Amino acid sequence: MHIYNTLTRRKEPFKPLVDGKVSMYVCGMTVYDYCHLGHARVMVAFDVITRYLRHRGYDVTYVRNITDIDDKILKRAEENGEAISALTERMIAAMHEDEARLNVLPPSQEPRATGHIGDIISMIETLVEKGFAYAAENGDVYYRVRKFTDYGKLNNRQLDDMRSGARVEVDVHKEDPLDFVLWKAAKPGEAHWHSPWGDGRPGWHIECSAMSTCCLGDTFDIHGGGPDLTFPHHENEIAQSEAATGKTYVNTWMHAGAVRVNQEKMSKSLGNFFTIRDVLAEHDPEVVRYLLVASHYRSPINYSVDSLVEARKSLTRLYNALEGVEVASEGEQGAYAERFTASMDDDFNTPEALAVLFDLARDLNRAKSDQPEAAPRLAAELQRLAGVLGLLQQTPQAFLKGAQHSMALGEDEIEARIAERQAAKANKDFARADAIRDELAALGIVLKDSREGTTWVIEAP
Repeated sequence: MHIYNTLTRRKEPFKPLVDGKVSMYVCGMTVYDYCHLGHARVMVAFDVITRYLRHRGYDVTYVRNITDIDDKILKRAEENGEAISALTERMIAAMHEDEARLNVLPPSQEPRATGHIGDIISMIETLVEKGFAYAAENGDVYYRVRKFTDYGKLNNRQLDDMRSGARVEVDVHKEDPLDFVLWKAAKPGEAHWHSPWGDGRPGWHIECSAMSTCCLGDTFDIHGGGPDLTFPHHENEIAQSEAATGKTYVNTWMHAGAVRVNQEKMSKSLGNFFTIRDVLAEHDPEVVRYLLVASHYRSPINYSVDSLVEARKSLTRLYNALEGVEVASEGEQGAYAERFTASMDDDFNTPEALAVLFDLARDLNRAKSDQPEAAPRLAAELQRLAGVLGLLQQTPQAFLKGAQHSMALGEDEIEARIAERQAAKANKDFARADAIRDELAALGIVLKDSREGTTWVIEAP
């Protein structure tokens, strides 16, 4: 298995620290608002990675944190006139609902920043003792960036090139403009914890360093996150953690691609900002998941109505292959599984893995008529491999009939048309019966006649 390492900027053979076990940490959500499509991208990408690693036999400990204390949280709670804990609990519950609908498995551990304040303070104390951090007169504690000689290695950036960047915060209390905050002194009335430097709360970067090492140890296998986190967040995590422990923080860094909407960056100012629940109110969750899986996890995704239509067509092809087949208890393993594994072993190449599924679906369709005895095992293999990607988890009937938001007619209207067609056939008005069939087919609704009666499915045009 090879994984692209952001740190080395190349694919590398994957060798976990402990044979048969994988330790992985992914930066989670700051829970001040509903999760958006960018969050869905990261959720699904690392869900697929976790599923596949487990499929390959690894015992995976997947840690994804929750940031439940932050400037944005304080501001939103004040705007809403609600307690911080009420806001964060509400948003965490909504996040869990969103990920469940996208068929994202819960992480092994989900630490919260507020549950690790003691660990955070302890790590900051270590950094101060080693000279990597200092307390300022205003009660803040800052990290000395220039003290860490490897700063910039994740992003391949030189220190002096960063000084002019917009991300560098100007603060008269800093020794150097590049230094970043580890502990923020509390303003009057703000949520705070006691510390050796006075009442305050942790900075964002130190939270992840403390939570990841507490859950997985000083060094672990994989650290992941969204594309916007490489700098400064992950760069700062490396600086903090390696300065505190004296050990390599992470062996493999992984970052998911960005989500664009109609080829533009998703932004509230552009009016193209969508929460997960906005999207799922209009579209089948499995279709949305398919769209997120269909691109390589490192590639950008373009979200649009057209892309969702194409995702539905593709998923429909797979479900149509399963339709009408009794699935065997065991799959037809062999060339399909080997090709699927080879694709996923190559840095989790889901587009190539999906190509294997479509070849398998094609052969299943042929087997239905040419080798019906082989069809149940092929169907089982299709379901098994698709399940590694979190797909084809519904019955074909449920999926093919359950997307009425994408149809011009509701289920009752379709059944009424079928009854009208049956009456026309009974009256030997075959022209009218054929016309009804053609009208429904034009809407993507395909009728299937059998001795038991007429059923219908949604098919891609």
